[in-house]
Amino acid sequence: MDLSRPASSDLSLGLHSHGPSHAHARVHAVAAPLRLFDDSEGAKPERLEGGEADVEREDEGDQHFSLLGHSLCVKRPRRLVNGGGGGGGDTSSCSSSSAALRPAKRAAGEGSGPDLETRRAAVRAWGNQPLAEADPDVHALMERELDRQVRGIELIASENFVCRAVLDALGSHLTNKYSEGLPGARYYGGNQHIDAIERLCHERALTAFGLDPACWGVNVQPYSCTSANLAVYTGLLQPKDRIMGLEPPSGGHVSHGYYTPSGKKVSGASIFFESLSYKVNPQTGYIDYDKVEERAMDFHPKILICGGSSYPREWDFARMRLIADKCGAVLMCDMAHISGLVAAKECRSPFDYCDVVTSTTHKNLRGPRGGIVFFRKGKKLRKRGGSFSQGDESEYDFEDKINFGVFPSMQGGPHNNHIAALAITLKQVATPDYKAYIQQVKRNAQALASALIRRKCRLVTGGTDNHLVLWDLRTLGLTGKIFEKVCEACHISINKTPIYGDNGSISPGGVRIGTPAMTTRGCLEDDFETIAEFLIRATQIASNVLKEHGKQQKEFLRGLQNNKDVIELRNQVEAFASQFAMPGFDV
Repeated sequence: MDLSRPASSDLSLGLHSHGPSHAHARVHAVAAPLRLFDDSEGAKPERLEGGEADVEREDEGDQHFSLLGHSLCVKRPRRLVNGGGGGGGDTSSCSSSSAALRPAKRAAGEGSGPDLETRRAAVRAWGNQPLAEADPDVHALMERELDRQVRGIELIASENFVCRAVLDALGSHLTNKYSEGLPGARYYGGNQHIDAIERLCHERALTAFGLDPACWGVNVQPYSCTSANLAVYTGLLQPKDRIMGLEPPSGGHVSHGYYTPSGKKVSGASIFFESLSYKVNPQTGYIDYDKVEERAMDFHPKILICGGSSYPREWDFARMRLIADKCGAVLMCDMAHISGLVAAKECRSPFDYCDVVTSTTHKNLRGPRGGIVFFRKGKKLRKRGGSFSQGDESEYDFEDKINFGVFPSMQGGPHNNHIAALAITLKQVATPDYKAYIQQVKRNAQALASALIRRKCRLVTGGTDNHLVLWDLRTLGLTGKIFEKVCEACHISINKTPIYGDNGSISPGGVRIGTPAMTTRGCLEDDFETIAEFLIRATQIASNVLKEHGKQQKEFLRGLQNNKDVIELRNQVEAFASQFAMPGFDV
């Protein structure tokens, strides 16, 4: 087999089997030499052994080496090569010396490229540009969003404002590092400082929630609480195993499993696992725990889930524990909406009763956007009726399974900038100042609820125990979608939400209103009295526009444009909101 390169080199490669040598045809042409080795001048013959190839070098003669089980031979020409026809008939000599395999020496400075300082300057020119110069388009949009946040009233219950330290960590050099795996067991090198940050975050997470490291473990890598929930299911269950949680129209979350009335599977929790939801009492809006127990005993879920995204009352974790034990389920709590209250000990704690607890790291925790999973470890405190756990029944076996469910099962490398920002947040959560903040969040929610009730508004369950109120707009002839659009036009941010019994998938009948974000900016009870008045005026605008333009969205939105009532309310909202400080920015 001849591997010579035609018309390009004065060397030829011969591929030999391990048997006897055979003659090989060679084609030669005068051209730039093929350089396989970068020998220094005057190098002595040597033999290099290593890896997949043994290379033997000699000053003269053929060179032989083995590659992937085949012997290769570099043939050196030992005769003159006559030029081809068509020109002059010149002859040229092909040297048989090893100089043909060596790069030609360059004069000092010739062809060496830019000097080091020039290269450093080029890197700085690209890498150190401020955003306004590097991308004016994105910068302008970001400035507009900041202006919206500063001059608007933020009432979405799942949103909040983070401090400068968290912003600094999120926008830091930690985003450069890949760190797949866990501290001390990474798939990449150079992670010693990343390991220290993640371990510190673990310690602070357990401290913030008052947990004993001997009894609880934590994973801080999930990208969101939905990711955390799916990682728990993936780690602890087999495909098509059963889960049970509160349905979204009753205030639950789609990551707890849900099918629409038409049977559509809304999230991965329902696509990969079988789910049966429980509901609130349609008359009271409270969870009916007797009905939960009845359903659980019929369905026998492997995981029973408590916690929701728009439930304004306390959870009876003790009762859920009894139900889980009775049906043989692992008890999991998604405390995303109440995690700040739990840390501040301003509501019942799921850690007293649950096996696994998940959460977001933003919302009323006031941290970066992400997820977190806590899991019991060590000796079990109770025996369950079923046989979910495998192996030693006296020990919890969640840690390795859930960690594996996070990575590599559900996601790739962790976001180290987020983990550092979370560590900063959790340090703040463990302080008396944070507890005072959560207490004010609750007082503000009570003030808002009372102000709306005095104005004849219907709140689901008649009030709140936590940071949010659920407002049923159907008594005003409005939908959540319409009211959300009016508020948005007036620079008030809320979000539509289904109310149990309505056609929530098409036209949600209510809105969810939360107090954490504006409390972070410094609002107190009297300020939420003012906010309640703004909201009532927004309902009046919505009703008037509906009368004039009808329910068709296109016509309704046209009715909001240049509407003098909208403009007046917007100006008052902006004047009100602009009084308050914005964390992280000097505005």
